Amino acid sequence: MNVKPLGDRVVIKNVEMEETTKSGIVLPGAAKEKPQMAEIVAVGPGGLVDGKEVTMHVEVGQKVIYSKYAGTEVKIDGKELIIVRQSDILAIVE
Repeated sequence: MNVKPLGDRVVIKNVEMEETTKSGIVLPGAAKEKPQMAEIVAVGPGGLVDGKEVTMHVEVGQKVIYSKYAGTEVKIDGKELIIVRQSDILAIVE
């Protein structure tokens, strides 16, 4: 299934983080924080959103850092994705 976001929405997929600390301690699932780094899967067209012209500044394949509690989590074809507004993306990781 192909997901095409509307307006200024961006579809992202969380990047798996390490499960051990630098000192070698293995973290159980409950102790891990929700990751804030993700890879962009799809980008909306931008355009007129809420009466303002929005230009999209992100592209598919970029790694980004997004707000901790932003977006809507969805599960499509067994993959967990998050749909966020472009304004919820804080930085692009290069």
